[in-house]
Amino acid sequence: MKTEVAGAPGRGANLRAEAGQEEAAPGTEPAEQADGLAWQEEEDGRAALILTFALRGVGQAGLSEAAKVFETLEAGIQHFETRRAENAAGELQCFVKCEVPSSDVSVLLNALRRVAEDVKTSREERVPWFPKKIRDLDKCHQLITKYEPDLDHDHPGYTDPEYRKRRAFFTDLAFNYKEGDPLPRVEYTAQETATWREVYRKLSSLYPTHACKQYLDAFQQLETCCGYQEDSIPQLQDVSRFLKERTGFQLRPAAGLLSPRDFLASLAFRVFQSTQYIRHSSSPMHSPEPDCCHELLGHVPMLADKEFAQFSQDIGLASLGSSDVEIERLATLYWFTIEFGLCKQNGSIKAYGAGLLSSYGELVYALSNKPEHRPFDPELTAVHPYQDQTFQPVYFVAENFEDAKAKLQKYALKIKKPFSLRYNPFTCSIEVLNTRQKIKNTLSQMKEELKNLCFALEKMS
Repeated sequence: MKTEVAGAPGRGANLRAEAGQEEAAPGTEPAEQADGLAWQEEEDGRAALILTFALRGVGQAGLSEAAKVFETLEAGIQHFETRRAENAAGELQCFVKCEVPSSDVSVLLNALRRVAEDVKTSREERVPWFPKKIRDLDKCHQLITKYEPDLDHDHPGYTDPEYRKRRAFFTDLAFNYKEGDPLPRVEYTAQETATWREVYRKLSSLYPTHACKQYLDAFQQLETCCGYQEDSIPQLQDVSRFLKERTGFQLRPAAGLLSPRDFLASLAFRVFQSTQYIRHSSSPMHSPEPDCCHELLGHVPMLADKEFAQFSQDIGLASLGSSDVEIERLATLYWFTIEFGLCKQNGSIKAYGAGLLSSYGELVYALSNKPEHRPFDPELTAVHPYQDQTFQPVYFVAENFEDAKAKLQKYALKIKKPFSLRYNPFTCSIEVLNTRQKIKNTLSQMKEELKNLCFALEKMS
């Protein structure tokens, strides 16, 4: 458990002087990093340290002197452990996990070396930056540019200057959007609406026989509540409000195909990054990249289902702080489930993946006898090669969403991280559970919720 120790400011200044170090100005880069010392810079200007050192033949006095160093520099002690060394008489081995201002790292180490031996630091396993507050998603819009109409010679809109100009308009909308802004409403052109009409009409004819029940139920509600119809493209603002009321998911505009890390991170906050542009009119039944037909017809209806929404968020939470290798595996899991997943219902196989439900040709193909159908197993699915240029030769079939969610959660527990995470729905933030106190606080909240549920059961009985 982390404890804050009140120190003596005057003595701390003396230690800094003895170490030959001036007080660092706020925001300056600490010299210790350049010296190769192993510690981790935190966002608030403090350094997280893991220290080991030995106290030989000095007993309680040596331990007291070492403790005084931490007290004097006002270190936040998270863990302090001592044990007798087996091979050295009278030697005490110490292990300390603490936080100090970044500017005081060398001061702490130099002071410890005066009272202890074999002072060593080790670095906590570093993890990539990830958003901890929903407003941090303003930084999560790194694009994969291989499908951009300005860059890809094979893109249907590459030779169409008007289409490229229109895409630039949508790109500006997305990049200028900040968390808390109203979602931009778009006046779509007659040609864009005509493309939507053709896609909508053809796909909706397949849904009754090919889509899962959860999709059909939500699609009917979207037609009633959000203006899903052939002759108008729904607005993100209306659709986001619909989702927020049903599962807590909300939309934010995206400029195009995002990097897997940024896109998955958004799901952790129950935020779906959605494009607003529509595919080129010359290719209404196929798009090389996600567009609003894919988002609104493929993703949105499933995000209105509670089990599926939780499954989506679980993938996002698993991605936070994960290595590049794990991100690749989670992105593959996402591909074979949320994009191209199938499930069993009433003795038949139905589609729930957005990539299928927004593609007439692949939806028909996926439920035919041509591809191979395999049971969903995250361990195997995460490393299976996928196709992004043609139809998949293999699709993975879930027993149901509850079973898929349980398997995904079990898989996520095996991802190695030096901490656990929890999404706080009240503050829309990610809590890093890396101290006993934080875990105790979370347990306390859960106890209150369980108490309320018990009261509710008592009233019913």
